[in-house]
Amino acid sequence: MLKLRKILLQDKLYKYIVLIIITLALIFTNCIKFKSKYEETTTLFKCKIEDYEIDGNVLSLNLSCKEKLNATYYLKTQKEKEYYEKNLIIGGTYEIKGSLQKPNNNTIPYGFNYKKYLYYKKIYYTLNIENIKLINKKTNILYKLKNYLYKKINNKNSYYYTFILGKNYKIKENVLESYRTNGISHLFALSGLHVSIFSMILLKILKKLKTNELLTYIIIFIFLLIFSFITGFSPSILRASLLFFLLGINKVFYFYIKTENILYLVLIILTILNPFIIYDISFLLSFITTYFLVISSDLISSKNYIISLLKVSIVAFLGSLILSLYYFNKINLISIFLNLIFVPLVTFCVFPLSIISFIFPPFRVLFNISTSILENLSLLLTNIKLIIMFPHINKICVLIYYILLYIIIKTKNKKAIILLIILLITLKIKPYLNNETKVYFIDVGQGDSSLIVTPHLKKVILIDTGGIKPYKKEKWALTNNEYSLGKDTLIPLFINLGITKIDYLILTHGDYDHLGEASTLIKNFKIKNIIINKGEINSLESSIKNAQTITKENFKIDNITIKSLNNKIYNNENDNGIVLLLKIEKTKLLFTADISTKVESDILKNYNLEEVDILKVAHHGSKTSSSSNFIDKIKPKISIIMSKENNSFNHPHKEVVNRLSSYSQVLNTAYSGTIEITIKNNYKIKTYKRYT
Repeated sequence: MLKLRKILLQDKLYKYIVLIIITLALIFTNCIKFKSKYEETTTLFKCKIEDYEIDGNVLSLNLSCKEKLNATYYLKTQKEKEYYEKNLIIGGTYEIKGSLQKPNNNTIPYGFNYKKYLYYKKIYYTLNIENIKLINKKTNILYKLKNYLYKKINNKNSYYYTFILGKNYKIKENVLESYRTNGISHLFALSGLHVSIFSMILLKILKKLKTNELLTYIIIFIFLLIFSFITGFSPSILRASLLFFLLGINKVFYFYIKTENILYLVLIILTILNPFIIYDISFLLSFITTYFLVISSDLISSKNYIISLLKVSIVAFLGSLILSLYYFNKINLISIFLNLIFVPLVTFCVFPLSIISFIFPPFRVLFNISTSILENLSLLLTNIKLIIMFPHINKICVLIYYILLYIIIKTKNKKAIILLIILLITLKIKPYLNNETKVYFIDVGQGDSSLIVTPHLKKVILIDTGGIKPYKKEKWALTNNEYSLGKDTLIPLFINLGITKIDYLILTHGDYDHLGEASTLIKNFKIKNIIINKGEINSLESSIKNAQTITKENFKIDNITIKSLNNKIYNNENDNGIVLLLKIEKTKLLFTADISTKVESDILKNYNLEEVDILKVAHHGSKTSSSSNFIDKIKPKISIIMSKENNSFNHPHKEVVNRLSSYSQVLNTAYSGTIEITIKNNYKIKTYKRYT
């Protein structure tokens, strides 16, 4: 025991082992390519349901088959929804018929990579379900407990899902967004905070029962493992549970191991068990925040609770800062102070009441009142914010930040503080240092949206916004967090690029797939000029305030010379589309909206067009556009078609692709994803392919 204690007290040992384990995990997860056990043509599966969510008409399943599968089934009626809410059995074995689908890469620069996200969870396919049939409903005691909780919580206060099951999809989107804005969303992701409260309650109960100290920690750890099982083995819960248990063992056996080293030990154990855990955002945020709180224990200790809580909030803010910027691109400086309000409210009121009212139903009234206060307070305080947006940050900068923060806390080195501030300022202004022009043909599905950014971020031009037309759903089928092309794709891209305003929003014509997201952008972004075409204004265009019709045939924006080619008015929305010829240094780009061959013919008559380098192909590659005469005249070197894979219009049409191919390289956003063109003297092309 003495030899073991001597080994365990060697501080450097833990750091060396952590470096070795992390290095091996990186090699293991990046050098070995893991593959599915299934053929893509497989249609019949025998699986156990590990977890599920029912949000509106969408049933999402986590399945354990030959391997893990993420599955989706679209519910057809309200009765069918009610049936699955009552009868789905977690741990039950089902025969499932459906089709496998390979997850997509992110097709938007710096966007969320769903394929990688699933790969790190050892999931290689998603499954679109056609039919589900129960074949064995026998489950073990843990699954029975989980089923009991799901059925008892069903359709009750959404915060039961959050605090007991670790799911926040039932919280209204505007409320959830207010939590994110206020920097308190971590309180609603089950983590060390909730484990601490559970542990403290159980410790007090077991002490009153005069339970043996070692047995006490073993009982609580078993309870926490059950809690982890119920919440789907959340990495942050596992981290907190294992840390609690090892701290208990350290105390019982008088090992006198520093808390910092025990935290290293937790990292070592969990990484050995699952090397992919090092990519899990909840684990990273939980572990790193805890780590800096532990090594700052001397700095944050205070007899005054408020002062101590403020210090904890500041250290937690600094510990999570760069990761929050890396993943979410924004911080709210007021969140340091808001945590002084919300942490005690959730810790001492809302979370305990969720447990008490779940066990004792008469307390549900109090719980409902507490969650109502929580939501309204958060919505109110979103009006008080100091948000700073950051462009995309690379991983090396994240590492440098944490090295500097560690030096500051450990040595209080003033030079390190200055270097950290310089790093953050450099990261903020990085886009303003870029001396190239960037053009992005954004993958917005079946629609058009092209972004142009001039050197040093002087001017930003957006030609069309894309738009996915929403279809009406019955009330029961509405999902809580509907996808928004503007909020979920365009705005995150702009923020990642460092864009804080749009100088010119040019809406070529009034079709939804070209301006459907304009209202979302106007509400959420500063837009200086909005330009529409000269034709008849339809209902969509009339809803856009402060829009001006294009008047000049020739104009210049920073380093871009622009010529408007379609100044005639037609009796057709597509034909009235704005057509722009741009010259950026030596590169010529032609944007042709959705014009037909008739307009192309008129343009050829009215303008002496020369060859162009890059053509944004008209009308998504429809055969009603891109005539032989037009293409023969402009002879594009690169032709870019903007369409959705397997769209109902069958765009692009084969004859158009064949016609374009005789002159140019043809790229389609349906497969190439967003197409990024860098212009400096010449042009370079980069694609964000959907499949690799």
